[in-house]
Amino acid sequence: MILFNDHFQNFKRYSLHKAQLIIADIPYNLGNNAYASNPAWYKDGDNSNGESELAGSSFFDTDSNFKPAEFMHFASNLLKKEPKESGQAPAMIIFCAFDQQMYLIDLAKRYGLNRYINLVFRKNFSAQVLKANMRIVGNCEYGLLLYRDKLPKFNNHGKMIFNCIDWERDDSTIEKLHPTQKPVKLLKKLIDIFTDEGDIVIDPVAG
Repeated sequence: MILFNDHFQNFKRYSLHKAQLIIADIPYNLGNNAYASNPAWYKDGDNSNGESELAGSSFFDTDSNFKPAEFMHFASNLLKKEPKESGQAPAMIIFCAFDQQMYLIDLAKRYGLNRYINLVFRKNFSAQVLKANMRIVGNCEYGLLLYRDKLPKFNNHGKMIFNCIDWERDDSTIEKLHPTQKPVKLLKKLIDIFTDEGDIVIDPVAG
């Protein structure tokens, strides 16, 4: 079967069941600065070798034409309805740039996701190594936990869970398919917290 348009326009044709959790790594709209401060900007990571083919490029073609409102409308319709009982509500986790947060919070409210919790993912490394001798470098990524009104399903297994979460790196057995790929270990942790076995999890922007 050949599908025209993109995944947003076609989602009704997929006959998907409603999700307990949506987890999405949306484009950060970095444009042609995607590799700025990253060694990949230069050949073999060395600026004396000149710029690499990645210099001045974006990660994906959607970096320039991604429409957050269209995504939010689409994704909010994939979530399960708000249940009557407590402790069973669905949620959406969005990885985003720091300065996208307030815009996405306001946008989510337009589509019924009225509440949020900020998430910070703390790395023990930084991609901004080219700036290491010039200024403080970033070692965090950011995200939002969005939900309607009732607190989402929550499996803390008797432990306090902070909104600043350690970024667990995958080992060499996990193939990295693209530069912004989130660690499988981190995704598993988040899925375990907000779903039970057998629940449906959807990544609307996978690939």
